[in-house]
Amino acid sequence: MNHPFRFGVQAASIQSSAEWVALARKAEELGYSTLLIADRTSIGALAPIPALAVAAAVTTTLRVGSYVFSNEYRHPVLLAREAATLDLLSGGRFELGLGAGVSGDEAQKMGMTFGSAGTRVERLKESIQLMKQLFTQETVNFSGKHYTISGLKGQIKPVQQPHLPILVAGAGERMLKLAAREANIIAIGNKIGPRGVDPTDPPLEQKIAWIKEAAGERAASLELCQTIYGLEITDSAAPLPPQTGGWSIPRQPMTTAQAVDHLLEQRKRYGFSYLQIAQWQVENFAPVVARLAGK
Repeated sequence: MNHPFRFGVQAASIQSSAEWVALARKAEELGYSTLLIADRTSIGALAPIPALAVAAAVTTTLRVGSYVFSNEYRHPVLLAREAATLDLLSGGRFELGLGAGVSGDEAQKMGMTFGSAGTRVERLKESIQLMKQLFTQETVNFSGKHYTISGLKGQIKPVQQPHLPILVAGAGERMLKLAAREANIIAIGNKIGPRGVDPTDPPLEQKIAWIKEAAGERAASLELCQTIYGLEITDSAAPLPPQTGGWSIPRQPMTTAQAVDHLLEQRKRYGFSYLQIAQWQVENFAPVVARLAGK
């Protein structure tokens, strides 16, 4: 069974409060589902929690989310409190995106230890299990390899029940199988090396198979998502702006009709129904959102 289409806007570079508020309101006006921020210290992105709180405060239906918090940067008890608070104050519009961390260089610059992939996935697994308990139980006792909690009470309960939606992003087998067992939304990425996509990165079909295998009966309820930063709608009234800076995305020009057919085919073939675009695509991509959102 296919999920209805929805679209998220990934924001990175914002220069002022007015620009951020305008982006949030524009995304809501044009029918986007979610405004998202990455948890990176090296790309100039806003800090997720305060920025998402402001975006929620100046909109009424727009959902907000992390894409994604690095589990290595925060203790899960503190992150659960922040997430539940934002869900409460936004009226149940927050989506908690989590990952195991992608940048050893970024961690090194902050003087932090960046563990092996296996260790980071283990810690993320415990974090998700612990946070679910914090969202749903009055008193939490948790004993894991990496986290131990004893008799913790008084956690803020999110509006969304039984807990707010959890998105897990990953590219490898361990991460995708963890996501299949624990998440509500799975962002399927690529294994990235110094020169782009790693040639050893498994094909998408294999990644989907891992998810279905690990999810079992819950596979049909999972929402699959991916980024489509390169799509350029050639018949849109708002052309894409020129690319600037060091992040160059190869463009895929399509008409609105071609993009609609392409995304319908991708949903039928792989199950992708939640698509993320970059902030510079917001107006250019609007005709596709108008055709597909909620369908």
